[in-house]
Amino acid sequence: MTITVAQQREILQRSGGCCEYCLVAPDHRTIQLHVDHIISKKHGGEDTLDNLCSACRSCNQYKGSDVAALDPLTGEPIRLYNPRAQEWNHHFELMSDMTIAGLSPAGRATIAVLRLNLERRVIERYEAWMRGQYPCIAN
Repeated sequence: MTITVAQQREILQRSGGCCEYCLVAPDHRTIQLHVDHIISKKHGGEDTLDNLCSACRSCNQYKGSDVAALDPLTGEPIRLYNPRAQEWNHHFELMSDMTIAGLSPAGRATIAVLRLNLERRVIERYEAWMRGQYPCIAN
């Protein structure tokens, strides 16, 4: 099965046009949104709306087929943040310097795997914030 155009539209509408991991909005220069399988097909995930989310190219690329990682604080294995089952604000906090802090093991592991605080990504968020376009607010 493949993701239909109708599913893509619903995913983008549901997300408010935001990356559901880092909260960036697409722009005409560098940021594009993709459909991400929260649980990859490799790990048994399906092409259903409850397993799909919008992700910017960077988040989608770094996440790949990963579904879990080690919490950088405790070293314990933990499932990555799931935008369909968890609330962003319970797992992440946007800091004034535009870095994203992890509030939970899932948040910390997701930040590490998706490399949310790479310098170029923080700069992109800061520039979008200066234009009044960050954080993107999902529906």
